[in-house]
Amino acid sequence: MNAVAETTDQQSKTEAVRDVGGKYLTFLLDNEEYGLEILKVREIIGIMDITKVPQTPDYVEGVINLRGRVIPVIDLRAKFGLTRTEYNEETCIIVVDVGMMMGIIVDTVQEVHDIPAANIEPPPKLGAAVDTDFILGMGKVNNDVKILLEIDRVLTSDELVALQDVTES
Repeated sequence: MNAVAETTDQQSKTEAVRDVGGKYLTFLLDNEEYGLEILKVREIIGIMDITKVPQTPDYVEGVINLRGRVIPVIDLRAKFGLTRTEYNEETCIIVVDVGMMMGIIVDTVQEVHDIPAANIEPPPKLGAAVDTDFILGMGKVNNDVKILLEIDRVLTSDELVALQDVTES
């Protein structure tokens, strides 16, 4: 790629990041703070009985019955390759809409931050071996940095189809 194309590509990525200012629900996973676009969040519920589904990936905790709807639940710690921990009274399921309803288990929900676009930087370049496509950007709030997730991309389309099959069977 030539220098002009590279500059244009970088500018379009930067412009895309500038459009992501808004409200984010923040939560903890292994003492790191993450954020989700509040518009993707449908509700937050405490940990509840989760029905295990055989032959699903390790990060799929199972399914829950949420007011008559069966929705898949994933453990975000497991999906991100972090050590699993026992669930406690602070553990929550954040129900998100990613084209289908899905629950994500997090250590604890923090708060909603209004992060202006000027305070969101593109994800760091960590090399070709590290997939950062699911990171929307790095949100700066006071002296902290929140990893803003593009929750639609945390699971690949194949993984989402597999989860949809789990809830329909």
